[in-house]
Amino acid sequence: MSTATVTMPPAALHRLRDETLDLDSLAAYNLYLTAGPAGLRVGVADVRRNKFVALDEYTAPEAGVSVAQQALALAADHDLLGRTGWNRVRLAVQNRAFTLLPAPLFRAGDEAACLQLHHALDPQRESVHHYTHPGLDITSLFAVDTGLSSWFRNAYPAGRLVHQTSALLQGVAHQSEQGSPRRIYLSIGQQEVTLLAMNGKQPEFCNVFPFSTPEDLIYYTILVMQELQLNPDQDMVMVWGDLMHDSELFTILRKYIRNLRFGNRPFDLSYSYRLNDLFEYRYFELYALHLCE
Repeated sequence: MSTATVTMPPAALHRLRDETLDLDSLAAYNLYLTAGPAGLRVGVADVRRNKFVALDEYTAPEAGVSVAQQALALAADHDLLGRTGWNRVRLAVQNRAFTLLPAPLFRAGDEAACLQLHHALDPQRESVHHYTHPGLDITSLFAVDTGLSSWFRNAYPAGRLVHQTSALLQGVAHQSEQGSPRRIYLSIGQQEVTLLAMNGKQPEFCNVFPFSTPEDLIYYTILVMQELQLNPDQDMVMVWGDLMHDSELFTILRKYIRNLRFGNRPFDLSYSYRLNDLFEYRYFELYALHLCE
């Protein structure tokens, strides 16, 4: 007799709650989720105060377990993820199956055809979605695991799916000044890095590269800088993501890029003191979902 495989909920790395969070008044809060190779992250923002009042981080899925299975297992008995009634829900997916195009060139219904120019789409396992950036005149097209998108649509019918790069774009554009010089931004994840180049508030380059060694990361970063006529010895590069000040990766990066700085949390938002022990350069995309319409 066969038995069904039971997916165990992932272990919590962080589970932070502000005492002002009122779970009996969910309509006063937005729920934000990110899902990718590093696992699930959950954030809650107080709408009236523009303030993050909760943040959870969970371990990466085990071998053979999808992010969708992980989300289902966690939502079954979770004080935030298993609830409905939120003011707004956003989920950012992290993968390399995306493309950006000028918004005037996008026509609804062309998502799959456009994305297939950049990604070998598997219609049996992936669904295609789009998100138009307010104020940037750019539309993002991206693929999502059908298990994850089905779970999300069933759990939060009014929720919105976006790509991780869209959250990064919105966050960086929000805190960039009009007319500021061209600059490179890195968001480092689990064996992949998103490279974003902005000129003022306008994006000029955005791509996700896989890397297995620090040398790979340095190669892609310097290659993009050279293509954009930026100098690794002079021009500033800002970094967010999953790394430490004393990590080998940061040490080697700093050897080749002299003006390397850690980024801040998105501006004009507030953060509970419960989050003070977390590095400010982490969870940028989760926070920046607050800036995605």
